[in-house]
Amino acid sequence: MKLKYANAVCCRKCLQLSLSVSMMIRFAELVYPNYDIYRRMGLTEGMPIPNQNAAERIVADMIQAGYYVDFVEMLVRIDREGYMGSQYNLIGLSNVITSLMDEGFGFDKVTGLFFENQEESLSPNWGRLLEGDERKMTVLRMDIAGNSVLVRNNPRNKIEKAYNDIRNIMNKAVTSRLGRLWSWEGDGALAVFLFGPMEKKAVYAGMELLHELFFYNQLRNPLSSPINMRLGVQIGPVRYSENTLERMKNDTIRQAIFLEGLATNNSLCASYNLCLNMDQNTLDLFGNEKNLSGCKFRLYAVGTEK
Repeated sequence: MKLKYANAVCCRKCLQLSLSVSMMIRFAELVYPNYDIYRRMGLTEGMPIPNQNAAERIVADMIQAGYYVDFVEMLVRIDREGYMGSQYNLIGLSNVITSLMDEGFGFDKVTGLFFENQEESLSPNWGRLLEGDERKMTVLRMDIAGNSVLVRNNPRNKIEKAYNDIRNIMNKAVTSRLGRLWSWEGDGALAVFLFGPMEKKAVYAGMELLHELFFYNQLRNPLSSPINMRLGVQIGPVRYSENTLERMKNDTIRQAIFLEGLATNNSLCASYNLCLNMDQNTLDLFGNEKNLSGCKFRLYAVGTEK
């Protein structure tokens, strides 16, 4: 990660003014696996380290290893919630946050997490997840029902036009809520959400997609028959990989695909676990809980009775 000099200076100053050397080291160890400042500085363990030198070394190591954003997020969390029963007032932390935002990152105040500026880039890792990082995410799976029949009964140019329109609709619904499209297979797609109230964002993206599809079929669909789709949404741990095939091996993603298979045409199937995390107003938009093959879920559909 390339950072402006002022960014590193802000963070070093924050550490120096707010923390003892022992706490700096402890907090560094929380985000940097097996971090050893003594080895990094060529010192014998237990030797005294001046406050300024410790701050400089830790910030430099975080930047070099790619953990700097995680480190700042951890400082934000400690400033808000404390650590091990103790409260910490991190002086100048707001300047550290502002400096990262000046680097092109957005900041989600609800979660205290940073993400890339969407006006500049829309990368699948939000500009900051590393290979193998595992985070809690919400996964939205979409599949166009009866794809083979649509392809058989319509000219290729019209199929391409319609499916491109659907992709644009989904991309807008997802990225406007800080989500990312992780795959598009022609007749299906997979989106993930990480920031803010991710359950609600995924569900509302799915609802928007169903609503837009309804009007698309009425007004713009170039095909000889309506387009139908099924949606599934699940929440759980997801391990990031730059390889699309590796990303698809996550259990949470497999479960979202399974839920999509349980959905009826033009409906959104939400898992029991996800429903537990939703607010009651959103949950009231869904039908009653169903149970199929031991899987509990609820359905949202456009223009039908619950």
